[in-house]
Amino acid sequence: MITNEELFQIAKEIVKNSYSPYSNFPVGAAVLYEDGTIYKGVNVENSSLGLTLCAERNAISTAIAQGQKGKIEAIAIYAPKEKMCAPCGACRQWIWEFSNNGNTRIIIEGENGGLYETTIKELLPLGFNL
Repeated sequence: MITNEELFQIAKEIVKNSYSPYSNFPVGAAVLYEDGTIYKGVNVENSSLGLTLCAERNAISTAIAQGQKGKIEAIAIYAPKEKMCAPCGACRQWIWEFSNNGNTRIIIEGENGGLYETTIKELLPLGFNL
């Protein structure tokens, strides 16, 4: 079983691939699915800023494109310029959509440098379900 530290390290390594020339705010994400598979993503910006893709949604989209049908066990997010960098609202809903009953773990860098863990249910207590 992969540890929170190992998953966070993957997010930290992938952040170098971020395409963030407009905000200069790189983000990396590593998503762990219940079958043990890990998918990586980075934020990809566009000069039409509304078309920008967050790292979390990039990683989840990659998983779906590669045929992943399972639920997200955990997601680690790393932003070198900000501690406590939690997912944006759109990413929270995406994580909720593919979570295991809201229990998906969210792992980010803590205020004092260690890791901070929460769940998507705590970040989005009334996630939308159709």
